[in-house]
Amino acid sequence: MVKTATNRIHIKGGRVVNDDQSVEADVYIEEGVVKGVGKDILVPGGARIIDARGKLVLPGGIDPNTHFEIESHGVTSVDDFYKGTKAALVGGTTLTIDCVLPEKDESLAESYEKWRQKADGKVVSDYSLHVAVTWWGEKVKDDMALLAKEKGVNSFLVFLAYKDKYQLTDSELYEFFTHCRELGVLAMVHAENGDLVAEMTKKMLGMGIRGPEGHVLSRPEELESEAAQRAIAIANRVNCPIYITRVMSTSAGDVIAAARKRGNVVYGEPTAAGLGTDGSHCWDKNWKVAAAHVTDPPLRPDPSTPDHLMDLLANGDLQTVGSDNRTFTTSQKAVGKDDFSKIPCGVNGVEDRMSVVWERGVVSGKMDENRFVAVTSTNAAKIFNMYPKKGRIAEGSDADVIIWDPEATRTISVRTHHQAVDFNVFEGLTCHGVPLYTICQGKVVCEDSGSVVHVTQGAGSWVPRDRRCDHVFKRIHAREKLRVPKPVEREPYDGSVAKAEPEEPLKVAQPSKPSMEDVTTSTGVRDLHKSGFTLAERGIRDLRKSGFSLSGEQVDDNVPRRTGQRITKPPGGSSSIIF
Repeated sequence: MVKTATNRIHIKGGRVVNDDQSVEADVYIEEGVVKGVGKDILVPGGARIIDARGKLVLPGGIDPNTHFEIESHGVTSVDDFYKGTKAALVGGTTLTIDCVLPEKDESLAESYEKWRQKADGKVVSDYSLHVAVTWWGEKVKDDMALLAKEKGVNSFLVFLAYKDKYQLTDSELYEFFTHCRELGVLAMVHAENGDLVAEMTKKMLGMGIRGPEGHVLSRPEELESEAAQRAIAIANRVNCPIYITRVMSTSAGDVIAAARKRGNVVYGEPTAAGLGTDGSHCWDKNWKVAAAHVTDPPLRPDPSTPDHLMDLLANGDLQTVGSDNRTFTTSQKAVGKDDFSKIPCGVNGVEDRMSVVWERGVVSGKMDENRFVAVTSTNAAKIFNMYPKKGRIAEGSDADVIIWDPEATRTISVRTHHQAVDFNVFEGLTCHGVPLYTICQGKVVCEDSGSVVHVTQGAGSWVPRDRRCDHVFKRIHAREKLRVPKPVEREPYDGSVAKAEPEEPLKVAQPSKPSMEDVTTSTGVRDLHKSGFTLAERGIRDLRKSGFSLSGEQVDDNVPRRTGQRITKPPGGSSSIIF
């Protein structure tokens, strides 16, 4: 093959930024691979030259949480694998990790194949997949092993939410974590208490709250933090690393931070929407605006939440940023116009994720450029076992590179974004920091800040990921050697042993019969033949046992009798008649 400017790129004069350092250096790319980084690298002729003076040269972004072509309440999200990955490239993201979502009782392996068939012919950038575990059984365990060992899937997602649909019980969660640890794969968790969410949803609807605000009210943040704490505790019992996805609240973020300080191997992922906006919009008088912000876990109405999550992200308590891109149009969201529980959940973010993090994180002074690269690219590459091929600019790494202008600005708007959805939750946000060029697989796919896009459907590649990632499992393996329970060595007991009496079988208490007074006063029952009392208990002679005979001597013939009785006040009134 003749090497031309299409497969040779020389980036000159930029500042190369990785997660650990920044250096002034040129970058030479050939045949989809970084061939050299430095000031005096030898570059063959015929390469396309990109002037990066005054600009930053960053590893392509990695979005660890997308949901293209996902179905919800009978409708399918409008960003498919073509539109979604194209928008990602414009925003500087060169690799997305989508999530396979099997239906209950559906084979995980078969569902994975369906997702590959949907994606392979459409993606314009590299992609990989998580697989959700939506039910539990031996078949699921076998499919997980197959996918991990043969298909390049090293992360599996479970839900503590979605009661009666995808939610796993605590005992199933324990088995899932145990199986993940044995396979050497990463357990991912959507943390919400599904049982209580279901109860709160019924309560809100019963109170007549049917609009989008009901979604937030039915999922208070303590239900997120409780589920996160529970998942961390159960995973720790079996020494399994976990990744909490969609961290949307202050308290859930704090739970993860505290667990990491205790030494738990746990990772946390806030979303672009959770960092760039809040849930107060769900109370907007315009139903379209309110419904557009419905996602789960919900955006929190506390306006301090985005700043707090960004602080945790900047300080290393949270590690990655996903977009959780699930986009439904207004008409699709209107499926739940009369019942918030039927609104398809999801917001945009795959295109704006990196700009939002730069604006809220770097421009605000909370993080530096190196930490920005870590949370938008490198950490995900390390956690999901793609590093250093992905997430780094170094000799031998894949040529996924963006030229970032830290001084340029753009205002986010539905009128200019490249996504298919008809609303943008970041509408009107002005961001400093714009990707001027995006290079994916060694080719310039976007330039002039996204105004020129060169992509071909299906040109993207599937990225398999090996299990037993050192970055995740090194501490796990060390702890396994220390955590093996051992019996205490002691002298055998040789004293007397009491004779234990055999335990009596448990006596089941019989329900007590109410008194006559209880029946007649508390229930007003006068028709006592339905009460369950015998005739004797009701004070009535059973004539079948009275000894009365139509002829002959009666049993009470010898009982002395008065000649008569005066009934002074019979039911009909006073009387002096003697009977």
